Amino acid sequence: MTATLIDGKAFAAKVRAEVGKHVATLKSEHGIVPGLAVVLVGEDPASQVYVRNKGQQTLEVGMASFEHKLDASTAEADLLALIKTLNADPKVHGILVQLPLPKHLNSDLVINSIDPAKDVDGFHISNVGLLGTGQKSMVPCTPLGCLMMLRDHHGSLAGLEAVVVGRSNIVGKPMAQLLLNDSCTVTIAHSRTKDLGEVCRRADILVAAVGRPEMITGEWVKPGATVIDVGINRIDRDGKTKLVGDVHFESAAKIAGAITPVPGGVGPMTIACLLANTLTACCRANGLPEPKGLTA
Repeated sequence: MTATLIDGKAFAAKVRAEVGKHVATLKSEHGIVPGLAVVLVGEDPASQVYVRNKGQQTLEVGMASFEHKLDASTAEADLLALIKTLNADPKVHGILVQLPLPKHLNSDLVINSIDPAKDVDGFHISNVGLLGTGQKSMVPCTPLGCLMMLRDHHGSLAGLEAVVVGRSNIVGKPMAQLLLNDSCTVTIAHSRTKDLGEVCRRADILVAAVGRPEMITGEWVKPGATVIDVGINRIDRDGKTKLVGDVHFESAAKIAGAITPVPGGVGPMTIACLLANTLTACCRANGLPEPKGLTA
């Protein structure tokens, strides 16, 4: 391996420490405690683990954690009523509804019922529009984490050619917009892109968020490029279940200048940026300066 390893676990720890410092200042100087409300509907095992980790890390940085666990059969009207209550609660600065929701619930309707100023996932249509027009918004956590790591590694991103493989509303599209806002030249590619390997080989920054295990190999990587692997895929190999990304790590690491591993790369940054977004939302709600280095 020749590439520099971008350690998301260590970087996330730095972000959480920085958030914790700001939270302590808010408490001591202003008597304000940032609060994050997480709503979980149903008993999806992966979601339960994720929500538990969110709650633990929220408390560790000194924030207030409000967890609402609802039955899978919860009526849409009842869920919307809870969100309305949280929107009006001054102790709650961030609201996150854990996805996926049970099939009888309209995810778009639920997400768009959250106060955009408290939408710390950055999924509300208002925040999507604000981000797309370069205005102040809440930014989706995973792309924000990727941006933070890229800025830390490169300094300025201006003029670099970036290719984002994947066009989801959660990662691909907002990632491309963030890179464009940082003056990159951006291409959004996907599984149906013609000559996808050739497109990827142009990239100084290659972000893989397509959801296909080890789809991108070293042959598709420009020598010296920075590779950000957002994918998390479970595969069976040699009789064992293994986590791999959308990038074939071993071959890509021989060509890239820097690369994120899976696990331990982008993943840890998602919750760290959720906490950063909650802090930002709290500062905005109270007319206080936003924390530097923790926003887009």
